[in-house]
Amino acid sequence: MNKKKLFVGLAIMLFVMTAVYFFDSGSRAGGSTALPESVSYNFHIRPILSDKCFNCHGPDGSHRQAGLRLDLADSAYAPLKETKGAFALVPGKPELSELFRRISSKDTSYVMPTPESHLGTLTDYQIALFKKWIKQGAKYETHWAFTAPKKKSIPLVDDKSWPKNEIDYFVLNKMEEMGLRHNEQADKERLLKRVSMDITGLPPTIAMMDSFMADPSDRALERMVDQLLKMPQYGEKMAVHWMDVARYADSYGYQDDNVRTQWPWRDWVIHAFNNNMPYNKFLTWQIAGDMLPNASKEQVLATAFLRNHKYTEEGGVIPEEYRVQYAIDKTKTFSKGILGVTMECAQCHDHKYDPFSQKDYYSLLAFFNNTKELGYEGSVEVSKPAKNPILTITHSERRKLLTFINEQDTAAMTVSVMGELDTLRKTFLLNRGEYNQPGEAVKPTAIKAVMKFDPAKYTPDRVGLAKWTVDKSNPLTARVFVNLMWQEFFGRGLVKTSGDFGMQGELPSHPELLDWLAVDFMEHGWDMKRLVKKIALSATYQQSAKITKEHLKRDPENVYLSRRSRIRLKAEFVRDLYLSSSGMLVKKIGGPSVKPYQPKGLWEAATSGRGALATYKQDHGDDLYRRGLYTFIKLTVPPPGMAMFDASNRDQCETSRLKTNTPLQALIMMNDPGVMECSRVLAQNLLTERSTVPEKIAKAFKRIICRKITAKESQILESYYREQFELFQQNKLNAKLTLKQGEFPLNNKVDLKQSAALMKVISTIYNMEEAIMKS
Repeated sequence: MNKKKLFVGLAIMLFVMTAVYFFDSGSRAGGSTALPESVSYNFHIRPILSDKCFNCHGPDGSHRQAGLRLDLADSAYAPLKETKGAFALVPGKPELSELFRRISSKDTSYVMPTPESHLGTLTDYQIALFKKWIKQGAKYETHWAFTAPKKKSIPLVDDKSWPKNEIDYFVLNKMEEMGLRHNEQADKERLLKRVSMDITGLPPTIAMMDSFMADPSDRALERMVDQLLKMPQYGEKMAVHWMDVARYADSYGYQDDNVRTQWPWRDWVIHAFNNNMPYNKFLTWQIAGDMLPNASKEQVLATAFLRNHKYTEEGGVIPEEYRVQYAIDKTKTFSKGILGVTMECAQCHDHKYDPFSQKDYYSLLAFFNNTKELGYEGSVEVSKPAKNPILTITHSERRKLLTFINEQDTAAMTVSVMGELDTLRKTFLLNRGEYNQPGEAVKPTAIKAVMKFDPAKYTPDRVGLAKWTVDKSNPLTARVFVNLMWQEFFGRGLVKTSGDFGMQGELPSHPELLDWLAVDFMEHGWDMKRLVKKIALSATYQQSAKITKEHLKRDPENVYLSRRSRIRLKAEFVRDLYLSSSGMLVKKIGGPSVKPYQPKGLWEAATSGRGALATYKQDHGDDLYRRGLYTFIKLTVPPPGMAMFDASNRDQCETSRLKTNTPLQALIMMNDPGVMECSRVLAQNLLTERSTVPEKIAKAFKRIICRKITAKESQILESYYREQFELFQQNKLNAKLTLKQGEFPLNNKVDLKQSAALMKVISTIYNMEEAIMKS
């Protein structure tokens, strides 16, 4: 009897728990969320259609079912072809709309999406959204990203004391709408490290810290931002992201993966950022610099942007197949990196989600299909550091005209650039994307769904494409770049999917702010430094990174910016941090890429055995201490330390990097020869100074962490120093072996056991999470 009662009790408990779970799940799915006053097609309905319906009822005609297309109003309002007398949508009447009846049905033989599609049925909240949208007239809207941005008036906010510039009004307005409260401003030490890393990619020097801390004025940060923007390291920092977009590498890729010399173009990019070249000009030169009237060598050099793709030197290839592949790569880089759309999805068929047909794709590719580039120039045995068309730059030209190129010797250098054929090469729509299956002939024209390519305004060549791209009416170019810059400063763009502004991309968290910044950017001459300064001087940017339970509950991903997110440094800047803070960094700007320390055998294990890069030949001297930007990128074996910190492998255009957190990253910081060498050199340099051990530890801490050490931190590190020093004195640890790190000469004039103990303390500081974080 007791067992029976127990069984019944457990059954009731299980039933209650299940009911609570499903009720809670329904709430999380949106069941208890209030419906918006006005339901928007772009921001409420289209994302659901894109996820649940467009696969069978979207732009791709080859997969369309029942002849129904739900991405176009005319099709959605038209009589259904397979259900007599029915309409998918009847504006104002959800009960007569077949779409609503299907999505709200419980009948598995009638409901949409079908169970066989595995797309999942709509939640109660989503169904309610459709019902209200249809009642309000089922009004379609052009996709938000394909309409020109408008500069709306600054919104009203309750807390008028917080905003420092226009950005803050938009952010605070959204915060107040979401019931969130902003954080206080970060302390000056953390703020200085943050802004220095974000603008130059380097930690502030002690002199900069002391100067900033001693400046009590309200304009202290503005003066520091102006100082940082004038530093040549600004151009290097900005160039890191552009290298990802441009898929820059120092080798050709594929099996033999031999060396190439595209680095003079990298020097140009740094120069362009430091000179604050307007973004519209920056793009125009890279897209069509060779075709501009009386094009200079600098303008032609800029077009190397389009030639950074992989290039085969394998035997037995079909040249035309690879020539087409190179044109496809250029098309993807342009459309993803500059326009923020996934045109590559239309290479083989019409895009399944966005209004891009296969014809649109090949019409865009046609702009890049008329170059003198060959698909194959021979095997690795006859390899050259540049492929046709080639720009040759003499020693005299580098001295007089292209002074920004950091030459290493007087020999002429060559770079792969763009160059047009004298006669027009025909472009065809390729069936299934196959190079040898040409279909309909197409002419060069840009993406009509984005903006009309008017033949009266734009010539059908790359110059016309460049003008179309930077036309102020183009809805994407300024938005995409502003979003990329926001991502650089906040770790996440206002549009999270920075390379996809299309139907499957995420909606902007602050659409009015994104549009305001885009229009303001264009109105002020596409001025990149001005945009950087505006972001850095906003109260939004300057918030502390303190996080509360309320933050985690209401906005765990910090979408609404009520605090500063803690962001780990990019791979290149992790290296820059330990080189700079130790005093080891060689600040030479530009020049060929360098080969620092890396584990033995990596290149050799993944090589064909042919070419100049069959074995890894480490550099020496100053080249061991250059910034991460200059580390040699071999496409088949990217630098391992940087790869562990999520650096792009550069085999294709990337607009954002993955963010991982793995034990391997900690192991690199603990054992990498570069980190250990920097710890040793800094320790020995500090030991040459007249100061106490606690003062030396405090100075090392300030150089690396960029703030004053706390009493507790000082106590822990001093105790660790005494412990290690005692072990070295007792010969339980070997000081000489510990100090045997890297090639920089050992200073035998200072006590080696003290050096080893202090080195281990400094290595510990480098291994603090705060060292490689912007907080």
